[in-house]
Amino acid sequence: MLITIDNLDGHGPVDYTGSIAPEGPITVQRALNKPSRCTVEIVVGAEGLPLPARRGRVTVTTQAGTALFTGYLATEPVQIYAGTASMGPVYRARLSAVSDEWLLDNLGSGGTVYDATSLGLSGEALLAILAARVPGAPALPVSAGVGTVQAIGSFTPGKASSWSENAALAASAAYAGYRALNGELLLQPAGATVHDFSDADGTLSVAELQTSAVRELANDVTITGAGEPAAYIGEQFMGDGTTTIFELRESAFRPTQRTLLRDSFNEPAFDVTQWTVADPGSHFSLTGAGLTMNGGNGNDGQTVISALDAVEMGGAIVAQLGGVLFGAASDGMLACMYEGTPVLANCFAGFRVRQNAGNTVVVPVVNGVEVGTVFTPIAGHSYTLRLRLHCVEMQRVMQPYYCMVDGVVQRFGSASGVTAPMDLVFELVDEGTASNTPATVLYDSFAVGGTVVSSPATCAFVLANATQLFGSIASVSVTRPGIMWVVSTLPSGTLQTRLIGVAGQGVDCTATYGSQTGTPGKITFFAGRVPVAGERITVYYRNQRRSVARLASASSIASESSSNAPGTSRWLGEVLQPVARSTADCEAAAQAVLAFATSRSAALAGSYTAINPTQDIWPGDVLAITSNGVTTQLLVRGVVAKDCGAQPEVIEYRIAFANDWATEWADGIGLRLSERIAANAWFPSIAASAPGQVLANLQQLTVTNLTTSVLQIDTGTTPPAGGGFEIRRRDWLFGAGVDAADLVMRSPVRSFSIPRASQLEQYFVRMYDASTPPVYSRFSSVVFTNAPVS
Repeated sequence: MLITIDNLDGHGPVDYTGSIAPEGPITVQRALNKPSRCTVEIVVGAEGLPLPARRGRVTVTTQAGTALFTGYLATEPVQIYAGTASMGPVYRARLSAVSDEWLLDNLGSGGTVYDATSLGLSGEALLAILAARVPGAPALPVSAGVGTVQAIGSFTPGKASSWSENAALAASAAYAGYRALNGELLLQPAGATVHDFSDADGTLSVAELQTSAVRELANDVTITGAGEPAAYIGEQFMGDGTTTIFELRESAFRPTQRTLLRDSFNEPAFDVTQWTVADPGSHFSLTGAGLTMNGGNGNDGQTVISALDAVEMGGAIVAQLGGVLFGAASDGMLACMYEGTPVLANCFAGFRVRQNAGNTVVVPVVNGVEVGTVFTPIAGHSYTLRLRLHCVEMQRVMQPYYCMVDGVVQRFGSASGVTAPMDLVFELVDEGTASNTPATVLYDSFAVGGTVVSSPATCAFVLANATQLFGSIASVSVTRPGIMWVVSTLPSGTLQTRLIGVAGQGVDCTATYGSQTGTPGKITFFAGRVPVAGERITVYYRNQRRSVARLASASSIASESSSNAPGTSRWLGEVLQPVARSTADCEAAAQAVLAFATSRSAALAGSYTAINPTQDIWPGDVLAITSNGVTTQLLVRGVVAKDCGAQPEVIEYRIAFANDWATEWADGIGLRLSERIAANAWFPSIAASAPGQVLANLQQLTVTNLTTSVLQIDTGTTPPAGGGFEIRRRDWLFGAGVDAADLVMRSPVRSFSIPRASQLEQYFVRMYDASTPPVYSRFSSVVFTNAPVS
């Protein structure tokens, strides 16, 4: 091997190969999705060379020019006394270098101080975002190696993690290996490079091969994940003109990641961890007023400030712009959610700023079309703009899981997003008015029956799209406060969304979500916003439970069984990475675990030593070992390449390999598992043979009428042929012949009525089909009532 070091003294790279001490040959250590390390010992002062400096750049190549390592001396050289020569004491210096991502580790994590999440990206696109989020970092281009890198569902970088730790999780989720070499980030699918060793042609040294099967097979797998929203609850109350606090029957699900982005524009430059700016004409600047907009090039979608990450359109989302000043002759979009390129036709929701008879006006846009009230701001006044979105589904992007069986990478999990309806509210507050002045609602989809039946799973958030915008924005935030949504029907029949927030925002009420320990949620209305007598209030939310799935392989159980013993072998555990956010994710993870846990080759681990292989070997490559006519695929987890100090060049590769079921959890790639079980999980008593054996949930079930004598329900969908809707007084007890005393009714049509019997009532509804036994919705839609009866 050859080694050069640039000591950053202006002399450029210096060749230190001739000063290497035989006691410390060049050794390059590589681990899967971890920084590489290089160690070497040199004779101090040999050939007149200076002692290498900390942060010096190290390059190691083969004599043929193949780059084996590039990086930096992370620490000062350690001097070791070697003896005395004619010129006096002789010392060796032990050098330790870390690969190129060491620079990124020193500058940032690749995440943000908030909860930005990357969605549906390819592995290399995600790695590029992580690199772009490091302020002041050198430009490290990202490229895919051989093959196509898999897509990742949802990824949130750790705020307190190093850049390389976040990059490792991202690469692992895509079942790929990353490495930093020659000033470039390379992401390569696992198994894309295969190294063949065979005893038939003499390329395999059997004596250097050590293998063992280190785990038992498993064919009945139970997987737990994170907490998930469960039943779709619509809780009904009746106002009396005085009651301000309405306590819910249950606690409401609330995500832990609530602030997606926030910026006050009080720094000298745009925050690269949150924004990407396309501004060829320099129309955006940061001033004392915040983000200042000074025109545009006249074209839609070319002068844009957009969030670095897309927004998952789930739960309740509030995009808020504060301190907005509108200038004359403005034209463009503010606070927009785009499905695709940022042009008007692709705007799912946003505020349009345009001219009307010489005045600047603001008007909501939904699905590329203007809706609602056209508002004319007063010159010189500053405003708060809020876009509220509500979707009954929290998760819109499913998590794919990958594994390797016999050298082939397999994917499990849906590639499509979750279809769901969405409600929208556009509101505006003049910041010069009293703090208790109600917000001006420009558009309320519930009030006009304009619920979007099918909404995009993700959108790009664009702060400003300046066709020709003038003015300024003092602050922006995009938050996901929870999943709660409040609407009401006045005695006159007028519909309205009740705005949730805090006092002083011009909203109607505040929401408390409760806790899983038994504290229920509640809605508290502010003075002047108290529901009037006869006003029906509906609070939409979802309760919560631990996600869990259990799957079994019937073919494996049959092949393992004998006359003396059953063939079932259970395994229970938790998926840690990638995070399983729902039961559907747990099912996909369980499929992946079953795929490799039922394969004998997936439990193999061991080591092999090769001398001068035909190709450089990296973790993530596959060894195809052919012995006695049988070929086995083995995934490389670690490589130590050592210079043997010979001419011609001899390099020893010590290779550690382990397939997916051979480690306690996936070491650096794929699923990371734990045998710890979530204590609050409800475990299925029977293993399913395949995932997704459920009907659609009733996302749009609503109470159309609530009187003192009858409850009218519309499920929002037509049942399958021969099926219908089953209504019960308790959850999780659905099925033909199950506890008939608990059954309220079965309806073959989408709308039905139930006679009222008491003020506090509860009904759980699921759809079923004509199968034997029937297949039901995964979760119930629930109606809770707290209203007088006659």
